[in-house]
Amino acid sequence: MPLPAFVEVHPAVKEALAAGRPVVALESTIITHGMPKPQNSIMAGEVEAVVAAEGAVPATIAVLGGRLKVGLSEEEREALASEGDAMKLSRADLAFAVAEKRTGGTTVAATMIVAALAGIRVFATGGIGGVHKGAEESFDISSDLDELARTPVIVVSAGPKAILDIPKTLEVLETRGVPVVGFGTDNVPAFWSRTSPCPAPLRLDTPEAIARFQETRAALSISGGMLVANPAPAEAEIPAAEMESLIARAQTEANAAGISGKAVTPYLLDRIVTLTGGRSLATNIALIKNNARLAARIAIALSS
Repeated sequence: MPLPAFVEVHPAVKEALAAGRPVVALESTIITHGMPKPQNSIMAGEVEAVVAAEGAVPATIAVLGGRLKVGLSEEEREALASEGDAMKLSRADLAFAVAEKRTGGTTVAATMIVAALAGIRVFATGGIGGVHKGAEESFDISSDLDELARTPVIVVSAGPKAILDIPKTLEVLETRGVPVVGFGTDNVPAFWSRTSPCPAPLRLDTPEAIARFQETRAALSISGGMLVANPAPAEAEIPAAEMESLIARAQTEANAAGISGKAVTPYLLDRIVTLTGGRSLATNIALIKNNARLAARIAIALSS
């Protein structure tokens, strides 16, 4: 089935997909909303280089002027990193941005949609969205969770973002039938921290085992994706006990400022960078590279 006319696949990505070679999708809200400039563009280029060094082809996904890009040139990545009015795109507004010729970064949910459309089976990100603290009153639950339940893409992350209610996030994923696999760990990592109080529902220790699991799910006609929870590198970790008080402080400040909806996560992440003196940003970059490396190895296992 041909892709819509507004979808542009980078030549290197198109060639790899046609030849059955491994491709790893990468999100772009980390460029538009996750990090300050110039770290955003530098980090994105370095993550792509990690994927390439492992033998896979990186495909950063974004919307530029209404064109849905599957893989960015260096010039396009720089333009996105400098965009001051980029939208934060999820399932609800991805098509809106295309139709209205807007520019935006894709969240986990939107990146999964486009990756599946293009035939990319593995996606590396930092952390997924989920159930926000206080969701019993705000009903603030990320569409990432429903997307994982419906779209057949393996998502490699460092677990749910630590600003979330991780137990409730895991409960929603379990209810939706989404496998959560701890990679080499019996605990679900909490983004900046390698462990949380939550046990990993499943554990696998090699990229090949993860690929085999997803292939078996497909053979059984089990729809939807898989969340691989990959702990941050030990040398880059910020202990959970230290992060807990900082997250609570940032959350209190967000509530006092009336921050809500899509603005919550960028606000909290930015405040935590300040409160940690930049350490959280360094950890964020390290864990994304770590996830990209694992995603490339899973993509290679799937392609072989």
